[in-house]
Amino acid sequence: MRPGLSLPIVTMLLTAAGLALAAPAMAADMAGAGHGDSGTTTRSEDATRVADWIAGSGDNHALPYIIIDKKGAALFLFDAQGKALGQAPVLIGKALGDEATPGIGTKNLAEIGPAEKTTPAGRYLAKFGLAAGKQRVLWVDYATSVALHPIPKGNPKERRRVRMLSPEIDDNRITFGCINVPRAMYGKSIGPLFRGKGGYVYILPDSKPLEDVFPRLRVQAAMTGGAS
Repeated sequence: MRPGLSLPIVTMLLTAAGLALAAPAMAADMAGAGHGDSGTTTRSEDATRVADWIAGSGDNHALPYIIIDKKGAALFLFDAQGKALGQAPVLIGKALGDEATPGIGTKNLAEIGPAEKTTPAGRYLAKFGLAAGKQRVLWVDYATSVALHPIPKGNPKERRRVRMLSPEIDDNRITFGCINVPRAMYGKSIGPLFRGKGGYVYILPDSKPLEDVFPRLRVQAAMTGGAS
């Protein structure tokens, strides 16, 4: 023990040091959920239904695909054969809504109103391309400027990393419409899978009926004897 330090003070210092060392590890564990760790995200009934439909119908056309569950602020990654590769929390558009405002792709960020910051629902063929500042992103829908990428440096007051790692879902709504994903998952899994021919991104709705966004689900329901 160092001279002048009492036992209670030493205990407090050791406890604080332990927490400081543990915090990065805990954050890495949560952010790395997309690489096979479970417990940070749960696949909803809607996400499971869409995943089953894609795998059963081959709707992904032998390309890798991602399912974004906006209600759960979660991402589910699959390879071209429909094998689940991982899951992770995501950040999505700040506003509730399943449609993109017409012409929003031509607006500057400062011109986008609060109600326009939506992540539109739908099925998209996503490919890598350049965004502002020559940043390489996975364009989900270039026309509406919706891309999938890691958390940008941006404004630290938004606390995007903290929002992504928190167990809450509501605070995951913070972006202008893009989908922010854990950096490790983006670099190690999504990048290699989508780098060639791209892949599909299926974004589940906030309020629209699932069949309105993915009409072919009605065919699946009819074939399995379910309700339309």
